[in-house]
Amino acid sequence: MYKIVSVYLLIVLCLTISVNNTFANSNDEPHPLEYIYPEIGYKLVEEATSEFEQHFKQNLKLPLRVPPIEFTHYFGRFNDLEGEKNDSFEVEFISDRSPENHYKINVRPLENKIPIRDKFIMGVYDLKNENRATYMTISGFNVLVFDKDNWQYMLSIDKRLQTKLLLKI
Repeated sequence: MYKIVSVYLLIVLCLTISVNNTFANSNDEPHPLEYIYPEIGYKLVEEATSEFEQHFKQNLKLPLRVPPIEFTHYFGRFNDLEGEKNDSFEVEFISDRSPENHYKINVRPLENKIPIRDKFIMGVYDLKNENRATYMTISGFNVLVFDKDNWQYMLSIDKRLQTKLLLKI
């Protein structure tokens, strides 16, 4: 009986390993970012901005400066999620050479802004335009959040980069 169970378990184990084994072709290369991002709804920043502005019938002013690091790509996306409560706009600045070079801008209307939980807050700062900004750390990103012109802005940068970069934007 012991031999039958052992042989049975060995067969099941072999089948499990062979089914779960994935074989990669040495010619397989990762898809370039310019193919991956459009597949998940990203497009030219200008096009996504225009969609967002038309949807909310209000102009959007993006920050004029980005962190002084190298980016190879940037994409925008308007998230129209069936009703304005969760609609938002985002821009991703990324580098296919340095994965830590990742900067994001998320914008949403003030009436639907994301609440800030105290446990994530690292500090509060006065900005040059007399607005206040909350500095947080969330999920691998340092985030600066502020309100301006009826929008909530969230500027996020990969934690592996210098923290002070966000405050210079």
